[in-house]
Amino acid sequence: MTSVWDDVVGQEPAVEVLRHAVEDPAAMTHAWLLTGPPGSGRSNAARAFAAALQCATGGCGVCHDCTTTLRGLHPDVTVVATEGVFIRAETARPLVELAQRSPSQGRHRVIIIEDADRLNDTSGNSLLKAIEEPAGRTVWVLCAPSPQDVLVTIRSRSRSVALRVPPVDAVAALLVSRDGIDPAVAAVAARAAQSHVGIARRLARDPEARARRSAVLGIAAKIRGVGDAVMAAGELVETAQADAKAATEQRDAEEKAELLRSMGAEGAATLPPSLRTQVRQLEEDQKRRATRAQRDVLDRAMVDLLSLYRDVLVVQLGAGVELVNVEHEESVRALAEASTPEQTLRRMDAVGQARTRLAGNVAPLLAVEAMAVALRPQG
Repeated sequence: MTSVWDDVVGQEPAVEVLRHAVEDPAAMTHAWLLTGPPGSGRSNAARAFAAALQCATGGCGVCHDCTTTLRGLHPDVTVVATEGVFIRAETARPLVELAQRSPSQGRHRVIIIEDADRLNDTSGNSLLKAIEEPAGRTVWVLCAPSPQDVLVTIRSRSRSVALRVPPVDAVAALLVSRDGIDPAVAAVAARAAQSHVGIARRLARDPEARARRSAVLGIAAKIRGVGDAVMAAGELVETAQADAKAATEQRDAEEKAELLRSMGAEGAATLPPSLRTQVRQLEEDQKRRATRAQRDVLDRAMVDLLSLYRDVLVVQLGAGVELVNVEHEESVRALAEASTPEQTLRRMDAVGQARTRLAGNVAPLLAVEAMAVALRPQG
């Protein structure tokens, strides 16, 4: 039987809580905080919850309310997802007024903020009153990696539901049933993605994505000295910049063309000052988006490196658990033989520190160079 919850894999306890809230008004509240690590499906769960709230039967998955909500087209479901480092106040303030409106067609007005951890003090405080006292049929659904990542004032006014990393088998089964992926490919992709559904789908469907990931994992074996480390760091940052540019370049051009068209300035050789200001603002927004895209690519590369060193440590300690990178077993065993568990842990710490520095807006090349130098053989 079809349901809006079908794609929320491996989250039975959380789904049960949300289902119960849809079915029982006494269990419902005006603000929810869905937390879980990357890949746990926070956004999928938020959209499924919104669809179930709009559906007359609690989430059938096939009616107009369900399908339009899941496709992002329902007029009473608003999804906010930032592509910058922070959710800015000018994005948050219109939501305050929106939260006071009654739904136009649906049973509820649902506002989903996919990156609530990116609310800063200014944007978060502008939403506080609206989250605390919304209109009667308004529901806020906030998503973040953990409750501690959200401003305490907002966290204290929301009901928290924790999601977990889904089992590899569940993610692989979803790729097979929904995307028609070969079971063997799906299993490898789900394991390599460490159960992140979106990444697993990309790895399963895109040979170039698999090749880029293999190149990242190959860095560990290539670094023999400081010179190798500096070169590897430069290559990794350049690859991240190229990936970010590829992901945003076409969209940037289309947005600029649409802006000029809407202002009646398409094809104009020069723009009046009033229009130049709007174009400049768009370009600044696009630059912030490219910066976040680059940092996200680098962070994912570091997660992949951590998975490799995790496998190395598994081999070194003789732990009886399956490798994440089964297709790179030969490289894993070579690294395990050439180092000690203590060295592997130090390398994992170096990767973790680089991720922290990137999150703190340290220049990407500096953060990655420091990491790469720490990965070289010692002694």
